[in-house]
Amino acid sequence: MNILPILTTIFGTLIGFAYFLQTYKIFKRKSAKDISLITYIFFIVGVVIWLIYGISISNYPLIISNVVALLGVSSVIFAYFFNKH
Repeated sequence: MNILPILTTIFGTLIGFAYFLQTYKIFKRKSAKDISLITYIFFIVGVVIWLIYGISISNYPLIISNVVALLGVSSVIFAYFFNKH
């Protein structure tokens, strides 16, 4: 049994969930003042490209982790616009 696909799915998903911590912090502080929007725009573009690649080669670890990352990065961008001040 190859454990690498399992590990990449688990850790890739955990990395995707890390974005939700930033979202939580933005909503808790009610401010996104110190957030670099351009950084998260680059993140979301990269995540979408990796997701498309994962879909094109039917690689479930890539697909699962990047779907979670896409939701996480999107939540940060949403929180940024909701709490811009």
